[in-house]
Amino acid sequence: MIDWKIKDNLYNPDNVAWHGNKFLTGNGYMGVRGTLEEYTKEQLVAVNLAGMYDKVGDGWREPVNAPNGFYGYLVVDDEIVKLQDNAEGVDCEEHYIELDYRHGVFTRCTTFRVFRGNITLKSSRFVSMDNVHAGAIKTEICADFHADVKYVFGIDADVWDINGPHFDIIKVNNDGLLTVDAVTHEKNYNVSVAEEVKSDFPCEIKDEEELNKALKSVSFITDVNKVYEIERFFAVYTSLDCDRPIEKAKEDTARIAEAGFDKLLDKHKEAWEKLWKYSEVIIEGDDKSMEALNYSLYHLHSIAPRHADNLSIAARGLSGQTYKGAVFWDTEMFILDFFLMTEPEVAKKLIKYRIDTLEGAKKKAAEYGYDGAFYAWESQEGGVDACSDYNVTDVFTKRPMRTYFKDKQIHISSAIAYAIGKYTHMTGDDSLLTEGGAETIIECAKFYYSALIKKVNSDRYELRDVIGPDEYHERVDNNGYTNRMAKNTFRLAIEVLENEKYTSHSCKSGEQIDWLNNENVREQLLTQFKDAFDKIYIPKPDSDGIIPQFDGYESLEDVTVEEVRSRLLDPKEYWGGAYGVASHTKVIKQADVVTWLAMYPHDFEMKIVEDNWNYYEKRTEHGSSLSACMYALVACKCGMTEEAFPLFTKSATADLAPGGKEWAGLVYIGGTHPASAGGAYMVAVEGFAGVDFKDGKINVNPRLPKNWTKMTFHISYRKTMYRVEIEDNNVTVKDVDDVNSMIA
Repeated sequence: MIDWKIKDNLYNPDNVAWHGNKFLTGNGYMGVRGTLEEYTKEQLVAVNLAGMYDKVGDGWREPVNAPNGFYGYLVVDDEIVKLQDNAEGVDCEEHYIELDYRHGVFTRCTTFRVFRGNITLKSSRFVSMDNVHAGAIKTEICADFHADVKYVFGIDADVWDINGPHFDIIKVNNDGLLTVDAVTHEKNYNVSVAEEVKSDFPCEIKDEEELNKALKSVSFITDVNKVYEIERFFAVYTSLDCDRPIEKAKEDTARIAEAGFDKLLDKHKEAWEKLWKYSEVIIEGDDKSMEALNYSLYHLHSIAPRHADNLSIAARGLSGQTYKGAVFWDTEMFILDFFLMTEPEVAKKLIKYRIDTLEGAKKKAAEYGYDGAFYAWESQEGGVDACSDYNVTDVFTKRPMRTYFKDKQIHISSAIAYAIGKYTHMTGDDSLLTEGGAETIIECAKFYYSALIKKVNSDRYELRDVIGPDEYHERVDNNGYTNRMAKNTFRLAIEVLENEKYTSHSCKSGEQIDWLNNENVREQLLTQFKDAFDKIYIPKPDSDGIIPQFDGYESLEDVTVEEVRSRLLDPKEYWGGAYGVASHTKVIKQADVVTWLAMYPHDFEMKIVEDNWNYYEKRTEHGSSLSACMYALVACKCGMTEEAFPLFTKSATADLAPGGKEWAGLVYIGGTHPASAGGAYMVAVEGFAGVDFKDGKINVNPRLPKNWTKMTFHISYRKTMYRVEIEDNNVTVKDVDDVNSMIA
């Protein structure tokens, strides 16, 4: 069995950025990169806040990083002792960092060789899952000589920003409690942090002065080999939380400091254990897979917005400001299933974010001349689209390149409708529909209806000039995935309109109730959507059984991924766009037709599904972390477990293994991969375990990898939690109270 810990025993400054993601801790409200206490913005330290954004000048709007309450460093015999690449003369005798991903606790232990002997600094820290505003750290100092020690600690407000600085005003106070009250540039939000220290040994506490830091120090002389413990506690509040966040931060800090580190840690661990009770996946026979999968689920738990009513999950979670902290289709299509099956109340919050940003989607549709709701490709608060018209820089001219992600990836609206429909089906809870979900589905259907094109001599509807999941081919006609998802949106809208319960109580704005409750208008919409559902063009397999990804795909140059890669003149060159090396070939960025087949495997006979998997996989660069899991999922459905397993591993280890894309020129683009984590869960449960749902029942058709001797997990379905056990292809499904038992 696994020990729920990952560890790195080697200090290498080249790994600092990657380790920041790999050893991340979080609680949905904030995410803290896995960096050392002495690190500053140069080492990409971040306490990333959920749902708060800021824009400075012409830079991209991005989430705000809060002042860092974990900051601290050692001074020994008047010499600063830090473990970082610019600390000259510091000799590291021994070092490791460790993450307990069962409980979200980060530990570092470093033994420094200084002039008179060895001194060890060990710390354990967490941001509380019990109180999401709180963080705590226990530092232990031990020397093998009588060391003159000063430990400097506090709040570092000189934060790392990609497109900042985001704080126009930084008020620092070290009189009594340490406090920082910072004010953002764009909307003058307050971000407030307060901190207190406790020690149970005689020491001298002094104020320290450094620019944009609220600091104190604890000074003492060590006995030989005696361990000295220092506990620190901080709280973070913002203007989005309350009217006077600085006062609330002070109150919270005083209260948690009085409780003490161990009591806070116990409550924090209890909260984590409640999460694992129904989400842990036990795999016997393959500890590496079990570790990678549950580590992936740890990251999803760490960024789930349980504290809020309608926040969603950003593409890079809470690992920093990359991708502008925006919400993509990743959440609905790759992350949602995990929460639907283990914690449906979180799934509901994620979808409510989309329902509550409907007005932003309607505004965007109107700006492009469409009806209905065209959701943001990169969604920030209120549904504003943070996506730029120029998302890529040409490596040769250094000029921004026009891209069309925001304009043409219209499949985003279908993902929202799909998510609402899936939530309703999986949970049996139709409250989302009656609280605005029905209206959202109808508005999405209206958007697609207004985008349909029909030739005068044709009876079919088309969607032209779009981008599918494969972003290397822009502005194509009749992308199969896009059209199929639009067809599903029409189906959902028809179901809603045929049920008066939803149309009577599902509007968020009064002026829309008339058209929803007006029988003539409803009948008109029903007629339109049924017509569109019947006549929208869905590509069919050719004579070889291959479904063309879009019109004209079959005429593109058929070359290997390796051949296309060899044509690059610069390793950072973009493969897509008008002149990209892949844009005129059949080589694609990520699963496109295969994603369609993962969502709707019963659209075609299994031979067609398998033929398309074989055709497209060898032509896919897997340039997105969203790709491997879709190929793995379809491979499982085709009974190709051996082919699926390495793709599952690629998804499950996206944040464990090195080698991910972290830099674009001088811009950091790294971070965690929540969609890949969610995809790994889908492959394990829906692929290898073969779970699906039909006629109100759980069906299990396992295809476990050869080393997996037993698999155990829980599934929430229709307001009941079930325990699923698979051993030697024998399957037992029973509710957790053992009241209803089924053999699948």
